[in-house]
Amino acid sequence: MTDQYTRRLALLGQEQHRGLLDQGLRGIERETLRVDSNGRLALTPHPRSLGAALTQPQITTDYSESLLEFITPAEHDIGTALDKLDAIHRFVYSKLGDELLWSQSMPASLPADQQIPIAWYGVSHIGMLKHVYRRGLALRYGKRMQCIAGIHYNYSLAEGVWPALQQDEGAVGTATHFQSENYIALVRNFHRYSWLLMYLFGASPALSKCFLGGRDHRLDQLDKDTLYLPYATSLRMSDLGYTSEAQARLAPQFNSLDSYIKSLARAVSQPYPPYAEIGTHRNGEWVQINTNILQIENEYYSTIRPKRVINTGERPIQMLSAHGVQYIEVRCLDINPFEPMGINLEISRFLDAFLLFCALDDSPLTSDEESLENTENFSRAVREGRRPGLQLRHDGNPVSLQTWGSELLQRIAPAAALLDAQRSDGAHAVSLAQQQLKLKSPELTPSARVLAILQKNKESLASFALRQSKLHAAHFLAHPPTPEERNYFSSMAAKSLSEQENLERSQTGSFDTFVAAYRASAL
Repeated sequence: MTDQYTRRLALLGQEQHRGLLDQGLRGIERETLRVDSNGRLALTPHPRSLGAALTQPQITTDYSESLLEFITPAEHDIGTALDKLDAIHRFVYSKLGDELLWSQSMPASLPADQQIPIAWYGVSHIGMLKHVYRRGLALRYGKRMQCIAGIHYNYSLAEGVWPALQQDEGAVGTATHFQSENYIALVRNFHRYSWLLMYLFGASPALSKCFLGGRDHRLDQLDKDTLYLPYATSLRMSDLGYTSEAQARLAPQFNSLDSYIKSLARAVSQPYPPYAEIGTHRNGEWVQINTNILQIENEYYSTIRPKRVINTGERPIQMLSAHGVQYIEVRCLDINPFEPMGINLEISRFLDAFLLFCALDDSPLTSDEESLENTENFSRAVREGRRPGLQLRHDGNPVSLQTWGSELLQRIAPAAALLDAQRSDGAHAVSLAQQQLKLKSPELTPSARVLAILQKNKESLASFALRQSKLHAAHFLAHPPTPEERNYFSSMAAKSLSEQENLERSQTGSFDTFVAAYRASAL
């Protein structure tokens, strides 16, 4: 262990600081496609009984109208957040009728591109801005990409942790600067070690042939409908996922918050010739917000983001610049098809220990060479992470994935022990032990389990995913929402519909003026 890691663990283990570990916040965003009873993409509008996607804070849509997104409140304990996520699922299933929630990150039976519906948020200016942004995504990446789903894990340490560390380390500068730069240091460590998450939790080793729509690939054919790689962990996070040539050139630096902000600021203001050829209008209608590398900051598809809570219409980079980093969002987790909610408590406890380790351990600035090494390690893990004897590179030297993974788990163990010191169940240590078993036995990983079932049953990915989706539906339908939960979500739905109607009724000015103000960051 590094001196910094040892010192910080000891400080937070002291009686006067130990309680801070219970005061951080956790939240989950789960994306999931609506499909019909045959596993085909649901082409119906977002159910009105769930509320208005624009203004409902816990049940909304993402890129496609068919892609639901469930957002838990931020909670001090991830177990509580998972309980809230379970309640959302149970309420939604009480309103879905014959439709199902898809159990996979990757879609299966998709219609022609023109039939895939783009998310609709009503006719208010902010609602239209969200819709036009997604029109731009469809033009830039294709509508099929708007049907990919994942788990986003939001994580923060207690606000009191940072002044305690700053005082102990005698660090100069404002409290906001210290906190922000330490979250950026967490992000650097995450990029160094996130290949481990893909090995342990990647669950998309195969995809349906129709998803590629004739694109070139280097995948093997499992059956007439399913493509795969034998040792892949997450094709969703490979170059077959949400990528583009424009974004491939974008490599924000995480050596300081300022360098990250400047990289994104350039991307949202610098025109990209292929997008300029498309323009912002077709037949008098808006088709993208602008022709820049990124329309808005959120278009940058990264595995992790430094963030802070913002209000509708505020620009993320402006708020980060003015107020600093408040939390981080992990974005590389696949939907686990064996879990009804796509994630479980064991995974979450490990993530908490992993992220605490990333936050407390020494995090040197990243050179261009190391950045390339990190990218190659991640790419290798998603495409062939379970290959026997697979070698990654660490400080320029080859090292086996299993050896390095075991070393990392040993380094994470003290962070898990620190978290468990506040508990009586040893949950974080138990989760670490489960991950160690996966390193020793790759067949225990979700990606291996998926492929083993497909091969044993001689079934397509679409068939397996539909079967799992029906199992999960039966689970939630067998546990309907309580009267209190039903009233809570129904009231939230009604309020959101009223809020959207008020927005549409009270807005002034033209949409063109609104977009111009947004571009100028003057909202």
